[in-house]
Order: sequence, then C-alpha cells, then structure tokens
Amino acid sequence: MSVAKIIEVKATSKKSFEDAIRQGIERTARTVDNIRSAWIKEQEVKVNEKGEIEEYRVLLKITFVVHD
Repeated sequence: MSVAKIIEVKATSKKSFEDAIRQGIERTARTVDNIRSAWIKEQEVKVNEKGEIEEYRVLLKITFVVHD
C-alpha cells in the first residue's frame, strides 16, 4: 500500500507559465523525494502600469509518495 501527500507550492517566472511550473517542481524536488505528479491549481500574471506582463505565477499541487 502506498501513502501519498499533497502540498501546495507557489512559483513565479519572468518568462512564462511553463517556466514557473518547471521552477516550482525543480525547487520542490530539492527538499521533497518521490514526487509523482503536479496539478496546476491557479495561474495569474502580474501586470505593470503600462499593461505589460511582468511576472507569471502558478499555484501547484504537488503529490509525492511518503510510503510504498
């Protein structure tokens, strides 16, 4: 029987949503083992006064196995 845990991680990027997702997963993997999946719960952008996108933000739900 496997036991899994889900954590929420917020990640940002100046480049794209994909880059924010990648950075969030890679950073989490430095301290969490056995990551199995990630679900993008929310996406948002930070917009400056000129109407330009300054930052891409994602809220990830990351699942990892704590026991096999």
